[in-house]
Amino acid sequence: MMDKRLLALVPNAMRHVLMTVMWQFVGLVANVCFVWAASSVLASLVEGTDVQTMTCGVLIALGLAGRTVSARMAQRVSFEASADVKRITRRRIYEKLLRLGPHYADDIATAEVVQLSVEGCDQLETYFGQYLPQLFYSVLAPLALFAVVAPICPPAAVVLLVCVPLIPVVIVIIQKIAKRILAKYWDQYAALGDNFLENLQGLSTLKIYGADAARHEQMNREAEHFREVTMAVLSMQLNSIIVMDIVALGGAAAGISVAIFAVARGSVDLFGAILIALLSADFFIPMRQLGSYFHVAMNGMAAADKIFRLLELPDPAERTETPASGAHFSMRDASFSYDGEREVLHHVSIDVPAVGLTAVVGESGSGKSTIATLLTGGEDGYTGSVCLGDAQVRDIARTSLARYATTVETASFLFQGTVRDNLALANPEATDEQMWKALGVAALADYLRTQEGLDTRLEAQAANLSGGQRQRLALARALLAQSSVYIFDEATSNIDVESEEHIMEAVQALARYKAVLVISHRLANVVGAQRIYVLDHGSVVGEGTHGELLESCPRYRELWDAQRSLEQYGEVRHEEN
Repeated sequence: MMDKRLLALVPNAMRHVLMTVMWQFVGLVANVCFVWAASSVLASLVEGTDVQTMTCGVLIALGLAGRTVSARMAQRVSFEASADVKRITRRRIYEKLLRLGPHYADDIATAEVVQLSVEGCDQLETYFGQYLPQLFYSVLAPLALFAVVAPICPPAAVVLLVCVPLIPVVIVIIQKIAKRILAKYWDQYAALGDNFLENLQGLSTLKIYGADAARHEQMNREAEHFREVTMAVLSMQLNSIIVMDIVALGGAAAGISVAIFAVARGSVDLFGAILIALLSADFFIPMRQLGSYFHVAMNGMAAADKIFRLLELPDPAERTETPASGAHFSMRDASFSYDGEREVLHHVSIDVPAVGLTAVVGESGSGKSTIATLLTGGEDGYTGSVCLGDAQVRDIARTSLARYATTVETASFLFQGTVRDNLALANPEATDEQMWKALGVAALADYLRTQEGLDTRLEAQAANLSGGQRQRLALARALLAQSSVYIFDEATSNIDVESEEHIMEAVQALARYKAVLVISHRLANVVGAQRIYVLDHGSVVGEGTHGELLESCPRYRELWDAQRSLEQYGEVRHEEN
């Protein structure tokens, strides 16, 4: 059972496999020397004959030493093969995800990617490190032992050699059943992991709506289904092991019986009978060991099918363009639909100058965030043009685009670790002075100085910071990227008023020398923008400054009046309280 795709995936693996087989064969030769010497000593003791004690002692010592050294070297080479396989496979998966871009989840669940990268690669480790070497060795060892036993007792050698292939026959029969069961096992395993991750991420929501008990029962049912599949796999493995043990023990017994009959007829001496008895098990042990690895290898093959399904996904069109210095974003008559049916944007045209503050406003669902997605290359299936300078965004290399434009979203992700670690993501070369300067602009420096400074520990997703502090830290990180264009996509949503004010002050200061696009439903944040685009149901219904839009755009005036009324009402309620 060999998969050419796996061998092509890890080109150096075969060298490690052959080295492992070589050391296993050295161990076999050492064991034959040991058995040969031990048989001579035992036969001489029984028959009362003389034996070359010194020679036998040396052979026994060399045999034991050879077996020890070869076992350790085989294990070491196997470990090197395993390390190569995991490193190369995980790198291939990572590179594939980078090529697929942020929409890889459209084709494969994130939980499944994690499982394949961890346990799936671990299964391949056993396939290359143990199964493949054992496959070659289990063919080579019986032939070598046959060459040793045949001159002593040909009938016993033939019986032993003929019985060995019965184990592969059992393996082939099991394989037909195992392939179906293991495919089902991996499907259920991936589905269970995906559901568990989703429920874990949404646990707070489930608690709020009292739906956690129902999801708990659902997870129990899925876990029970997975347990049943797992038990089916284990039952299959146990039953096959029993069958292989019967074949191995039966074959060894048959060979020993033939040798005993040969001794009774006088065609084989006692030395030969003892030698055959001690070596008969070695005919079957390699193949029996292969049977043990077979189940893990089958699991690895099932995982490999999933891995190759990911690796063989079609890559997006290659992006080779790079934006010119000072290039600015523009959209001309751009339309876009996520599902190919309902358009989210209709013939949108906007410009984001190389310096200054530009804004896109509108109610939720009007298509504002979709504009940010198109400008940053998150989606390619638009009509019209979405350009950065003279190049279409869909043609610009993702790495170049990511360096040129930085997006600060509603809830930017912060990693567990330290403040320094999170800031260094944007600029690994940034000095402490630069980090503190960025934190100062984001109005977070004073707070962090009361903690542990740049070494302040952050919990998962910075849960030990307030929402406003998290967003200000995300802003500081973005500033360190030193990009040419900054896009703030609802960056002040769901945070406290103080943090909102600090962020908008930083945004306005940044717009003095950078291109800044603010996407917001809150009009008060964009009053000072040089150009405001009003979006309504995916179409631009007005553009201009705040003052111009109040006079010329009824939709903008309607939004402004509604928000001012709400703010004034909130101020009155606050004073009353």
